[in-house]
This record gives sequence, C-alpha cells and structure tokens, in this order.
Amino acid sequence: MCIRDRYTHWTVYMPDTVSPDARSTRDRILDAANQLFYDQGIRAVSVDQIAERAGLTKRSLYYHFRSKDDLIAGYLQARDQPNLALFARWFQTAPGTPADKTATLFDRLARNAAHPQWKGCGFLRTIAELANMPGHPAVAVGAAHKKRFESWLAVEYARAGASDPAALARAVALLMEGTFSALLTHRDPAYARAAGAAARQLVTAALA
Repeated sequence: MCIRDRYTHWTVYMPDTVSPDARSTRDRILDAANQLFYDQGIRAVSVDQIAERAGLTKRSLYYHFRSKDDLIAGYLQARDQPNLALFARWFQTAPGTPADKTATLFDRLARNAAHPQWKGCGFLRTIAELANMPGHPAVAVGAAHKKRFESWLAVEYARAGASDPAALARAVALLMEGTFSALLTHRDPAYARAAGAAARQLVTAALA
C-alpha cells in the first residue's frame, strides 16, 4: 500500500496490515516528527512536542510507537524511499552520459542546500547525534539507507558497463557523503561542484 507523505511530497510505502485509521494517525505523528527532528535535532525535541504538533495525546503517540527511540527510527524509515526516489529521478532525467548524470546529482544537491530550510542530511545528522549509541535502531536504519543508495548507484553503473560497479559506486557515495558535510559546514555550492567534477572523472575513467 502506498500513501503520500505530506512533508516530502513523495510516495511512501506502508504495510497493508495497518488499518486506514491507524495509518492516518501514524502519518500525523511521522509528519510532526519529520518536521521537528529535522529542524531542531532528535535530542532537542521531546515526545510531548511531537504529540502536540500532531494534535494527539502522548498516550496516543505511544500506541503507535513504543518509545522515542522507536519514533526516531520510524522518522528515518519514512525518509528512506522518498530520498532514494529523489536521487533516482535526478539521475534518470539528467541528460548526457552516466558521468554527466552522476555530476548532476551533486549539482542538484547544491541547489537544494541553498534553500534556507535545508539543514543537511537527516540520516547523517541523526547518526551523529547517536554516535555514542551504535546499537540504536535509528543508526541501523540510517546505515541501511546509505547502503541502498550505494547499491542503487552500482546497478546504474553496471548497466552502463562498468567493470567494477560496486567499487565505483562506493567511491561516488564517499564523495556524496563528503559533499553533505562540506555544504552543511560552508554553505558554499563550490564544494558540491568540485565533488561533482571529481565524480564525473571517476565515472568517465571507469567506463572508458
């Protein structure tokens, strides 16, 4: 079953076992968590704030999420497919070679980062806040998301004829992670353009 995520405006897939009423309430909670966690950080936001933003009692929130830790993991899970879909759309609609399409990912990221509400990669920021809790469920969700991004790139590069698409995808993914960090630190799109140029060179050489 798919629903429309009201915060990202992308389609999110939810289990068919969840009733329509429960799904609607769960969406409200996730929308509130998405807005507050991304804007303020996971440690700065309380469950009470999320329940208030969602228009629910804290008891109702805990009916859908066992704990704040469970909600943090749910917040990242809700961002997973929309984020991957966005990168896939950027790649597929970009003109040119696979190297050009790869560079476009960095260019589009730079343009998004120019928006005043952009506060970096929600996955990286959450993992950083949980650096002293490597076993936290949200860390596993974030790591899985990053792996899926890398695997998606590997599939695209395999289609393009790369001899070692997994290694190429990992190199580009590392450049992407560095770009997230540099953009959050400097707010200068030149860093994204530099990373995109490096990625273009890597992909061009790998497909030569």
